[in-house]
Amino acid sequence: MAVKENGLEELPPPLQNLLRSLASNWGHLIDTSRLEVVRLSGAMTNEIYRISWPNSEMANENDTKTVLVRCYGKGVEIFFNRDEEIRTFECISEHGQGPRLLGRVPEGRVEEFIHAKTLSAGDIRDPEISGLIAAKLREFHNLDMPGPKRVFLWDRMRKWLSEARRLCSPEQAKEFGLDNLEEEIRMLERDLSRDYQEVGFCHNDLQYGNILIDEETRSITIIDYEYASYNPVAYDLANHFCEMAANYHTDTPHVLNYNLYPSPEDRRRFVRLYLSSAGKLPRDTEVERLVDDAEKYTLANHLFWGLWGLISGNVNDIEFDYMEYARQRFQQYWLGKPKLLGS
Repeated sequence: MAVKENGLEELPPPLQNLLRSLASNWGHLIDTSRLEVVRLSGAMTNEIYRISWPNSEMANENDTKTVLVRCYGKGVEIFFNRDEEIRTFECISEHGQGPRLLGRVPEGRVEEFIHAKTLSAGDIRDPEISGLIAAKLREFHNLDMPGPKRVFLWDRMRKWLSEARRLCSPEQAKEFGLDNLEEEIRMLERDLSRDYQEVGFCHNDLQYGNILIDEETRSITIIDYEYASYNPVAYDLANHFCEMAANYHTDTPHVLNYNLYPSPEDRRRFVRLYLSSAGKLPRDTEVERLVDDAEKYTLANHLFWGLWGLISGNVNDIEFDYMEYARQRFQQYWLGKPKLLGS
């Protein structure tokens, strides 16, 4: 889960200077001989570090300051606007939904470290924890965020397709059928969009590593909002269900196991708890409709993250087999399309 590093030299110099400045503002002097730098594994867009140091020369191990440092990955500006993401981060923090932003530079930022357990791949399938996630997700979707409250999914996918075509080799473009994907996106937008569907503020990356739990209070915190935007809530549920096939802390973190995809009954249970958290019991027809919509939106998820994998494989040097990950997501798209859309 975590790898110990040597010290601040692991960070870009501007982030080192930012940390020293923040520590000075807090009345601390960073003693590099007593500094603990731990790289957190499982991140695939950025490199994440937990950094701790004593509050004073006489401090014991229980009297330390801990922050989270995020070093931005290469090429991530393709996926989202960093300034908009920072505004989202700060707004969510103001709503009391996540960590505080402590400081930032172009190379990365320093965030409040939340002392809670990051969920594991198995945790999100635990019935009790899954129910807590469902209720928290409903709360997240109801956040009133600035900006237009319209669906961003389709425009983002078209933009990513354009970037994938620009970056991929002719061989990659042929293998993944990039010339045909514009029509697939158009078809999905037409067939999946419905006037009755609720649009909310979606996280769009609900993998287990982005969900924390306070083991004493059992409260859930959702973190990392880089891909967050308004979308159909059914799309976000589909994303969470798809992430149950992943385990990013194995020797082959890119490999997806769809035998772990939640059963129809598990999906109904999650959706029922999600809808019930609004304060009234949902009708069975309401549950079934959202379950069905979420299942169809898995197709959009597969294309979305397949394109992400293709782009990342060409711009990011984090140790992860992005191309094989993309290959699996596209395979799931083509396998699922006839069953879910009947064509």
